[in-house]
Amino acid sequence: MKITKITTYIVPPRWCFLKIETDEGVVGWGEPVVEGRAHSVAAAVEELSDYLIGKDPRNIEDHWTVLYRGGFYRGGAIHMSALAGIDQALWDIKGKALGVPISQLLGGPVRDSIRVYSWIGGDRPADTAAAAKDAVGRGFTAVKMNGTEELQFVDSHEKVELMLANVAAVREAVGPHVGIGIDFHGRVHKPMAKVLIKELEPYKLMFIEEPVLSENYEALKEIAHLTSTPIALGERLYSRWDFKRILSEGYVDIIQPDVSHAGGITETRKIASMAEAYDVAVALHCPLGPIALAACLQVDAVSYNAFIQEQSLGIHYNESNDLLDYVQDPGVFAYEQGYVKIPQGPGLGIEINEEYVKERAAIGHRWRNPIWRHKDGSFAEW
Repeated sequence: MKITKITTYIVPPRWCFLKIETDEGVVGWGEPVVEGRAHSVAAAVEELSDYLIGKDPRNIEDHWTVLYRGGFYRGGAIHMSALAGIDQALWDIKGKALGVPISQLLGGPVRDSIRVYSWIGGDRPADTAAAAKDAVGRGFTAVKMNGTEELQFVDSHEKVELMLANVAAVREAVGPHVGIGIDFHGRVHKPMAKVLIKELEPYKLMFIEEPVLSENYEALKEIAHLTSTPIALGERLYSRWDFKRILSEGYVDIIQPDVSHAGGITETRKIASMAEAYDVAVALHCPLGPIALAACLQVDAVSYNAFIQEQSLGIHYNESNDLLDYVQDPGVFAYEQGYVKIPQGPGLGIEINEEYVKERAAIGHRWRNPIWRHKDGSFAEW
């Protein structure tokens, strides 16, 4: 079997899909994207494809090694996301060629479903209590929300009180046993993170995500002891080498690699195994499309320390298209009582509606994240 063609499709609302074709007619799909940089990732895929055309797609580990190490400069969001989508598609081909789901090729599943959570509230927290109650009404047992609006390095207690009021309203709306994740989204710097993380303690949260940016990880030495709430981090880390220090220093309880950013199934599986050795949980990042979710679920299936999965159904970014629009059988993601079944079909376990992908790719997108500014005119983290 040889790779004959690699094609990318920029599709709404903000995704990039990848198709790898072979001379035996077996086709694989991947989702290589950085939100807001989809065209850059597609260009990186095109550059990497020079090496792959004519190669046997089943030699995944060797291809991953060459595509990572062979260019001398390595790592980072664009390179690792391009590699991630290629890797997903190669695994999809191998599973389809053998007639088994990817999880079987990775040693076999340790679970047949995984808990999922629903996003509520949008970029700035709004109507979160009503949205949380609606999510629970649709069967979700966990929700996640942005904790704050933009924050200065040192900001007012008025903003602290607003955040606490939003969280309190959500907790009151859903009761004591629904999981609530609070995402600081990198908007919070160390001085305010120390205040917020302590004030949130009474609400018995499922986790606090990105209390500080990954590049400010050393601040967790001061922050972690202020709360018993699990600390989550990792969507902006792209390889096992990025996660090495995070895991070895021990201030993070949950890691959140993204299978479309962190080198694909091959690399994310290794990162999850590293985390297990440190008794750290995994909650894969995935506010993306159906291919990314399918890849996440195959990794979840074989990762003992995976406990919950992000998914984008109904997320505020999905205005023009939603998660299930691009799959032939929307029922393949079987949501039930706050869990989703691991797809059992060959490869990724989903069938892409290629004609609809091509139709929407003709429209494409130029999605960019918002640019925020503080009242004094200075840049504010989104």
